[in-house]
Amino acid sequence: MSQYHIIFEDKSIIVIDKPSGMLVIPTPKGETNTLSHLINDELNSRGEEVNAYPCHRIDRETSGLIIFAKGKKNQQEIMKQFEERLVKKSYLAFIHGSLRQDHGVLKSYGKSKYDNYKRLMITQYRVVTRRPGFTVVKAKPITGRTNQLRIQFKEISHPILGESVYAFRKDFSLKFRRLALHSYKISFVHPMTKELVEYTSEIPEDMKGLL
Repeated sequence: MSQYHIIFEDKSIIVIDKPSGMLVIPTPKGETNTLSHLINDELNSRGEEVNAYPCHRIDRETSGLIIFAKGKKNQQEIMKQFEERLVKKSYLAFIHGSLRQDHGVLKSYGKSKYDNYKRLMITQYRVVTRRPGFTVVKAKPITGRTNQLRIQFKEISHPILGESVYAFRKDFSLKFRRLALHSYKISFVHPMTKELVEYTSEIPEDMKGLL
């Protein structure tokens, strides 16, 4: 597994390109090779007397951009932007089959694992290209439900390549070693400068190899 790459860093935030296969925070098993551990180890080795806290998460198998805040105050400010849907995220997904519509909006309801309430999930998508056996789409989740993209593309019978939770890999002839989902763009208001900032990430080599 490759290491993380710092896209941007200043006194308030760190924007990191996370590789597939790396957890953002430990599970109850107490893993130490997580992005949170590694970035704080790096800060400590530099002699910086500050802790970095993740402002959101992406799945272990998903690659791409993660915002870390230096200090709790900056973390709380950015997390508030997530709650108010001010943070804009864009993903690149490879989905099974040929999606007929070139663009559209997915709307459905998903039940939270924390309670029995069903919550609305909204995702905008646009087809980038169609290849034999799969479609490349850019997806923008308007709501921020857990595993939203994975669930919604499965609901329309186009699960993401490498999906093993919401679909069975054995049911598809086209195989991929991990979830073909990459967080490639994120924008938010910088907690100190109050300016709108945007960061991007290149498509990983393993996904690029399918194109």
